[in-house]
Amino acid sequence: MNSNVTQFIKKLKNWNDEVTLLREILNSTKLEEDLKWNLPCYSYNDTNVVIIQPFKSYLGLMFFKGTLLKDPKKVLVANGPNSQSSNRFEFSSVAEIKKLAPTIKAYIKEAIANEASGLKVEVKQKAIPLPVELKKMFSTNAKLKKAFEALTPGRQRAYLFFFTSAKQSATRLSRIEKFVPKILQGKGMLD
Repeated sequence: MNSNVTQFIKKLKNWNDEVTLLREILNSTKLEEDLKWNLPCYSYNDTNVVIIQPFKSYLGLMFFKGTLLKDPKKVLVANGPNSQSSNRFEFSSVAEIKKLAPTIKAYIKEAIANEASGLKVEVKQKAIPLPVELKKMFSTNAKLKKAFEALTPGRQRAYLFFFTSAKQSATRLSRIEKFVPKILQGKGMLD
């Protein structure tokens, strides 16, 4: 058991009992426990397999390669409209976790087997068009364009998803202007 995870649980305002129970289940497997992204994360051979995610209305147990799981019980939820690899359980109580404990263990076992066999998720790259507002900025600021193009594809996609999700041009422009300093520093949105 990782002492950083223990401290994390002690500081939780909600979900203490649920996280503790999930931790017991996870630590009964071959996974190694660590704290990554300030969340309890469990890995196999240095590859992240599953992470505990406390949200306001539910507690998530997200499998990084959840789309590879067979999910015969149909209990996993897609992680979001743009996620192509992760799926998660969503819990609202200790009773729910206890009821699903055998299923959770079976899914963890399958996820470990997938990692051991080297299975990979086939990710389909979707081209995200540059918003008009960003194109205009690039035409007047070559330094910004060069800095954006130097970002990793994942960081570029994160920015583009965020910028293009705004419906109004003024909002897109505001979002872009807010992140220009980070882009020029070569950082992603969450760095």
